[in-house]
Amino acid sequence: MDVTDLPTLNVALNLTVSVLLAAGYVHIRRGDVSRHKACMVAACVASAAFLTSYLIYHWQVGSVPFQKQGWIRPVYFTILISHVVLATAMVPLVVITVSRALGGAFERHKRIAVWTWPIWMYVSVTGVIVYCMLYLL
Repeated sequence: MDVTDLPTLNVALNLTVSVLLAAGYVHIRRGDVSRHKACMVAACVASAAFLTSYLIYHWQVGSVPFQKQGWIRPVYFTILISHVVLATAMVPLVVITVSRALGGAFERHKRIAVWTWPIWMYVSVTGVIVYCMLYLL
């Protein structure tokens, strides 16, 4: 694997996180705590792998400029900026949410998870969108 393969790995990890988050949500809504926990732990592992790969790629390659012009440019930057801002906020939210769950503080876990989950899902999905716009358009 070459450093140029990392964006593809990153989008695969983001897609995986999105699927795991959706499955985890479905499982907890159905009351299946053990499957919910398995999905959420796997989502954390995939997110950590993504972050590691993302940092390695950008440390090696630097910033990748968006080349398209016209109406798509402000759309791309709107998505990118919201993605970056929420990704930054997401990290401590995930740590707190997971810590509360692992510590057995489930009521406190639920109170923050209602904020963490949609932000995490948004960041994961918009990561895929940003990849598509940057590398596939």
